[in-house]
Amino acid sequence: MRIGFLGLGNMGMPMAHSLIAAGHELSVWNRTEGRTEPLLREGAIQAGTPAEAELGADAIITMLFDDAANEEVFFGSHGLMDALTPGILHISCSTISVALSERLTAEHARRGVDFVAAPVFGRPTVAQEGRLWIVAAGADAAVERARPILQAFSRGITVVGKEPCQAHAVKLGGNFLISAMIHSLSEAFVFAEQQGVAPETFFEAVNSALFQSPFYASYAKVILNPPKDAGAPMNLGAKDMRLFREAAAGRNTNVSLADNLAQIFAEAQKIGLGNEDWAVAQYRMAQRRGVPKVSA
Repeated sequence: MRIGFLGLGNMGMPMAHSLIAAGHELSVWNRTEGRTEPLLREGAIQAGTPAEAELGADAIITMLFDDAANEEVFFGSHGLMDALTPGILHISCSTISVALSERLTAEHARRGVDFVAAPVFGRPTVAQEGRLWIVAAGADAAVERARPILQAFSRGITVVGKEPCQAHAVKLGGNFLISAMIHSLSEAFVFAEQQGVAPETFFEAVNSALFQSPFYASYAKVILNPPKDAGAPMNLGAKDMRLFREAAAGRNTNVSLADNLAQIFAEAQKIGLGNEDWAVAQYRMAQRRGVPKVSA
């Protein structure tokens, strides 16, 4: 299948590699020059603009950073929305706001373009293994068109509804749970340290007794053994928390824990932790808030 792929960041790059390995023909575009080089060596075609990536494609995949990037590509100077060919399939793997997802749905329908939301769960290392979990939503026929493409870089797909915004809402809700889990784990580690118990020992005990969770184990490892490169920066977590709270407010839903986490994220950004790994930054904030410095 011929696919246009837009957005080659830490997640998009391994996803594109998996598609090429699965036998798909890719035309690739990225805002930052040079990011496409590894894919070109594997046979991908360089697109000068997003519209060029769409030419002759059966489907187009977007894995862009945020709402602003999507707005620019589809409605800004690039004007991809007006360039989309009727009948083409657009798969949005980006984590975007519910409001933008609803706008994209309406604009695609008006132009006769199939639109499937398919945001992904998993850190870059999981993407490199082709084992992301995908949350999909859209018209039944469109989702089935997208399925063989999505299977190239995933270990599973959950279809959550027929409205694309439902998948983007689930993604935001899932990221909220990740932040809440990391926050509670970080505070528990700080508590254990203050009680004279090594965090590793504390975690082994509670995970064996209570959770048996590889997900908790994965994030505990990141917290206690910070990676050289951030899998996902705190700024990304703060962005997703904002989108989650905006979506909740749009349905008059109270999310008090999210409100508290947003304050912590804002404080973390203020003191320069925005580019730190999401989990590591939350742990550092738990240490900072849990054991405040005493003035002389």
